[in-house]
Amino acid sequence: MTPSEVLKANWGYDSFRPKQEEIVRAALDGKDVLAILPTGGGKSVCFQVPAMMKEGIAIVVTPLIALMKDQVQNLNDRGIKALCVNAGMGRREVDLALNNAAYGDFKFLYVSPERLGTSLFRSYLQEMNVSYIVVDEAHCISQWGYDFRPDYLQIGQFRELVDAPVIALTATATPDVAEDIMLRLGFEEKCLIKSGFERPNLSYIVRRCEDKLGQLLNICTGVSGTGIVYVRSRKKTEELASFLAANGVSSSFYHAGLGPDSRSDRQARWKSGNIRVMVCTNAFGMGIDKPDVRFVVHFDVPDSPEAYFQEAGRGGRDGKRSFAVTLWNSSDTKRLRQIASLSFPSLEYIEDIYHKVHVFFDIPYDAGAGRQLKFDLDGFCRRFRLQRQAAYYAVVYLERTGHWTMSEDVDISTKVQISVSRNELYDVEFPDPKMVRLLEIIMRRYTGVFSFPVPVDEEYLAGLIDVQVPMLRQLLYKLSLEHVIKYIPCDHATVLYLHHERLRPKNVNLDPSRYNLLKNSAMERLQKMIDYISQEDTCRSSYLLDYFGQKESPACGTCDVCRDSGNKSSQRKAAEPEDPAVEISGFINDRMKGRYTLDDVARHFSSPASSFSQSWAELLRLLIDEGAVPPPLQ
Repeated sequence: MTPSEVLKANWGYDSFRPKQEEIVRAALDGKDVLAILPTGGGKSVCFQVPAMMKEGIAIVVTPLIALMKDQVQNLNDRGIKALCVNAGMGRREVDLALNNAAYGDFKFLYVSPERLGTSLFRSYLQEMNVSYIVVDEAHCISQWGYDFRPDYLQIGQFRELVDAPVIALTATATPDVAEDIMLRLGFEEKCLIKSGFERPNLSYIVRRCEDKLGQLLNICTGVSGTGIVYVRSRKKTEELASFLAANGVSSSFYHAGLGPDSRSDRQARWKSGNIRVMVCTNAFGMGIDKPDVRFVVHFDVPDSPEAYFQEAGRGGRDGKRSFAVTLWNSSDTKRLRQIASLSFPSLEYIEDIYHKVHVFFDIPYDAGAGRQLKFDLDGFCRRFRLQRQAAYYAVVYLERTGHWTMSEDVDISTKVQISVSRNELYDVEFPDPKMVRLLEIIMRRYTGVFSFPVPVDEEYLAGLIDVQVPMLRQLLYKLSLEHVIKYIPCDHATVLYLHHERLRPKNVNLDPSRYNLLKNSAMERLQKMIDYISQEDTCRSSYLLDYFGQKESPACGTCDVCRDSGNKSSQRKAAEPEDPAVEISGFINDRMKGRYTLDDVARHFSSPASSFSQSWAELLRLLIDEGAVPPPLQ
C-alpha cells in the first residue's frame, strides 16, 4: 500500500496536510528526520503512517502522559494495537506491558523518557523488533528549549542499542533549538522538514486594559462559538468560570487538581458543545483536537512565546476565522518578573530541598535508587514550613539536573489483590450477589490477582456487572472489609522517580553552569513575551514568526497592530477599543441571530460611535468568506 492508501484505510483522510507526506517518505527512506509542525498540524500521522508500513514496533517517547493515553486509546479504537509504559505504573504492570511489546504483535509502544534507562526496559528491548524511534516534544532534549528534560538525553544513548531511524517532532523550536535537537539525537545527516508557522485565519489581538473581567465578558458575548480562557492558577479557573456563568455564558473550569472522572467529563462536554467556554490552566489542551474553537483568551500572560504560540494555536483548526486575545496590564509584567525570579532559587536552597524530600520519605543516605514516590507538595511544604512556589521550582531544577523525574498529575489506576485462596472463597458468605459476580470476572480477567495487586479497569468491570462506577467502588470497598481482597483505590498524584541513591551533603551535583544557562535562557524568553505584548509597531504574527526563525514574513493584516496601522497618529486609549471583526461578528450572530441585511450593518457601524466606519464592508466580506458569519438576507 502507498502512504496515501494507509492514511485512508486507517484514518479515513483522503490526503495529507502540508509537509506530512514529505516527512512520511523521508522516514520510509530510512532517514533521521526532524519535523516541525505548528500545533494542530497533524504530527502523529507523520510517524503512525510509516510505522504501519514497516514491520516491527515503533517506540514513541513522550513526556505527556494524558496525550500518551489518548493516542493509545485512539489507535486501539481503530484496531491498531498499541500500549504504553509511564509513571504511575508499578513494576509488575510495566513488566507485563513490555512483555506484550516484545512478544505480541503490537505496532506502537508509548513510553515516558525516564523508563528508557531502566534495566527492566533494556532487558526487553533486545527482544523487540524496533521499526522507528519516535521522539515527541523533541524540544525537551535541548538545553536551549523552553522545556528541557534531562531524561531526554538518554535517547542519544538509546540509539546506540537500537538500529532504527529517528522521527523527531515538535511544534515549537527556534533555529538554535532545531540544530541542537539533531545534534543530540545523533542524526547521521541533517534532515529538517517544517511547514510555515503562519495561521492566516487566526487574528492575534493584544489589549492593554485594567478591566479584564469586562473585556473577557465582551469577547465571550461578542464572538459566537466555542472558546478557551487560559489562566495561571487553579483558583482563578473556578472564579472566572463562576463569573462567566453568572453573566449568562455557558462555562466550566479545568485544572490538574480535578479527579480523572471530572476532567474526562468536562472535556467531553466541552468537545460536544454542552460547555461553550472552558476556563483552564495549561493542563487543558494537550491532544485536544477540537477544530471549531473560535477564540482563545489569555487572561494571564504566558512566560514564553513557545507556550503562548502552542496554546493560542488551539483556535481555528478548521481554517475559519478565530481570535487569539491576550489581556494585560502593568501588574502582569511585574508578576512575570517576580515569577522568573522565584523560578531559580539559590543553589543552597535547592540542595536543602533535595535532602528534605528524602527525609520526607524516610530515605537514608546511600538508598532510594529506583523508588517511585507519590509526592504531595502541599503536605511537604506544610511539614517543613516552606514557601510553595520556591519549593516547587527547586524540585523542578533537581529534575533538570537528573536527580529524579517528576511526573505531575498522574492517574494511578485502581488495584486489586485477592487475599484468600480459591478454596477459601467457596466458604465466604457474601451479602450481595454482585460481589460473587465481580470476583468471578476479576479472577477470569486478571492473571496474577492472587499473587500481587493488579490494575483493574473500573469502567469495564462496572459495565459487566451492570452498575455505575461509584457502586463498583462500594462493592470493592465492602469486599476489602470482608478481608477477601486488598483494595487500592485509584488516585491522582504527582510522582517522583528517584534516579540514584541519596547523596550526602556537598556531593549533590547541581551543575552551576547549567543553572546559569537555564536561568539566562528563561529570562530571554520572558523578555520576548513582554516585548510581544507591549510593542505596537510590528505585526503580531510577523513578530512570532520571526522568533521561530521565519524571517521577513508579510504582515497578516488582521491583528490589532495591522488594523491600527492607519491610525498611528491618534493617541491610544488605556483600554483598546473592541476589535472590529469581533464586534461585527457579535452584532450579526448574537444581536441579529444571523438574520440581517447590509442596511442593518451600515446603520450600526457607520455611526459616530464606531471607530472603523470606513472598513466595515471589507471586514464583513472577509468574515463571510471565512464562514464566521452567514451572508446577508437579500
